[in-house]
Amino acid sequence: MSRRTAFLHLKRLLGASRSPLPPPPRSVLRSPAPPPLLQRRSCSSSPLLSFFSGNTAVSDAYESNLFPVHQGHGERRLGESQAEEEVAKYIPVKAFFLSTSIDLKSLQTENSSDVIPPTSRSSNCVALRYNDFQPETSDSVVKESVHYRHVIVFQYGSAVLFNIADHEAERYLDIIRKHASGLVPEMRKDDYAVVEKPSLEAWMEGGLDYITLKCLDIDGIRIIGSVLGQSIALDHYVRQVDDMVEEFTDINRGMEKTGTFNMNRNKLFQLVGRANSSLADVILKLGLFDRSEIAWKNANYAQILEYLREEYELAQRIGNLDFKLKFVEHNIHFLQEVLQNRKSDHMEWLIIILLLVENILSFYDLAMKV
Repeated sequence: MSRRTAFLHLKRLLGASRSPLPPPPRSVLRSPAPPPLLQRRSCSSSPLLSFFSGNTAVSDAYESNLFPVHQGHGERRLGESQAEEEVAKYIPVKAFFLSTSIDLKSLQTENSSDVIPPTSRSSNCVALRYNDFQPETSDSVVKESVHYRHVIVFQYGSAVLFNIADHEAERYLDIIRKHASGLVPEMRKDDYAVVEKPSLEAWMEGGLDYITLKCLDIDGIRIIGSVLGQSIALDHYVRQVDDMVEEFTDINRGMEKTGTFNMNRNKLFQLVGRANSSLADVILKLGLFDRSEIAWKNANYAQILEYLREEYELAQRIGNLDFKLKFVEHNIHFLQEVLQNRKSDHMEWLIIILLLVENILSFYDLAMKV
């Protein structure tokens, strides 16, 4: 073979090697989309519902501040037209007043694994977190998702449950009753709700029996729980004072008709003790006038606190309670004066009788001497 023939043969070989490869099938170029349950969301877009794969590490700070919502409690779609569908989380909140006192130390000791460390120096409440799984689901990814339920227990006898359904509440209340004293005969209950909406422009928005927040964390749960716990406990003490006002009203009506009243001193002292203990519990135990360290450090929580206090009309209800207690106090002082005057009259009559007996004896002695 000549040199020219060999050169042409080599050129053909090089040209064949530079020819482009045939394009791969379209199915190879398009990667499959991940299933809906495995699509990860950023912390800012979904702090209450997260699904973790086996190789994902979750920090303690994340676990202590973000709370997935039980799927059975509902997810409301907000933006169908958005590139990534956003989900609003609906968290039911239930406040109960069980007793006049709860031993928080024994409660912490028995449930130490569920206690959330406090974020402030306040010692009148304990925050508990429970991890529940979905036993009815068969999807392995859903089984690994943790659903947090929170219980805030206050020393004065209130308990606020977050993300717990009605049929599940009794199980958590039984845990608290073991450490409660002075159980009330009729437990009081109040329902509320928190809607978490990460796309909210403002930090919070109010609604009818619910509040919408941009993000809910443990400090927000403590703030909301404190107001609901104070409100439900205040209802109990207002009911007690109303009973005393009604009792004094009946006494005054009886005095209006007969001009006197039939009440012994011991019963009056019992009313005095009830009025004083109710006032002390409202002022000292409930801490209605105490400053919240969480709200003091963060203006967002201060906004939530002020809104809820206004929503539940705590200031007006305290004013009404103070007016009723003053009415009870005025009636107590009046009845005490009446009883004191009645006692003085009895003493005067006793003295008169003694003087009369003494005079009779003196006349008898004179008559015998004569």
